[in-house]
Amino acid sequence: MKANELMLAEAFRKEAVSGFEKYLPRIVDCLELLSEEEIWWRPNEASNSAGNLVLHLCGNVRQWIISGLGGEPDTRERDKEFAERGPISRRLLIGRLKKTVEEACQTISRFPAEALSREFDIQGYRASGLVAIAHVYEHFAYHTGQIIYLAKLKRGNDLGFTRLPAAKPARPVAAQRP
Repeated sequence: MKANELMLAEAFRKEAVSGFEKYLPRIVDCLELLSEEEIWWRPNEASNSAGNLVLHLCGNVRQWIISGLGGEPDTRERDKEFAERGPISRRLLIGRLKKTVEEACQTISRFPAEALSREFDIQGYRASGLVAIAHVYEHFAYHTGQIIYLAKLKRGNDLGFTRLPAAKPARPVAAQRP
């Protein structure tokens, strides 16, 4: 690989790890705000509980990153992630998620830059290493948002994860030129 390709690969891996490290504490905070019963509450039968989403994230991350890219055995039982009705304790869910994310971050950090373009068979799909990591990153962020929403529904207030500076009025680009 060329030097600029290696730099890009390293930046991609670091960003993926950084994303997991950013979203994990948000999920943990949400689980800690909810009671043991609320973790397994579903708004309706077509929706998942925060507990189901945590199990699903563990399964997805393990299958795609730890197994698919890292070579560990694939022991995922996807249907069970959604069928569970609890109570698996908050402590156990948080521990399982932290361990899974830690293993995934180690796998991504050690993943060779040259292998980002290599094809892998994961969950019945052919995906490059880059696509596999991007898929899991996006999937993790998506379900983090759902868990945050469930916690907001139960608590009825903003959880304070994002604070934006006061917006300045937008000006057309042409008006900004000296």
